[in-house]
Amino acid sequence: MASDLAQLVKQQADIVRIVGEYITLKKSGGQNYAGLCPFHGEKTASFSVHAVRQFYYCFGCHEGGDVFSIRAEDRECRLYRSR
Repeated sequence: MASDLAQLVKQQADIVRIVGEYITLKKSGGQNYAGLCPFHGEKTASFSVHAVRQFYYCFGCHEGGDVFSIRAEDRECRLYRSR
């Protein structure tokens, strides 16, 4: 039952909007958005957010996750504020 609720929240959440609260995202084709990674300092965008599949991934530091994990990382104060 809890798993069903988690899936429902994931489906209805807008990960682009949620991640966009932490970093500036730019459309990078199709349903992908790119920006500077909030987990490590960088000058070239290696952080990618997929709007339809509702996940993010950094090709630089290999952090990835969903709407729940980005909020958990925020609570642990692991996110760089790049805004």
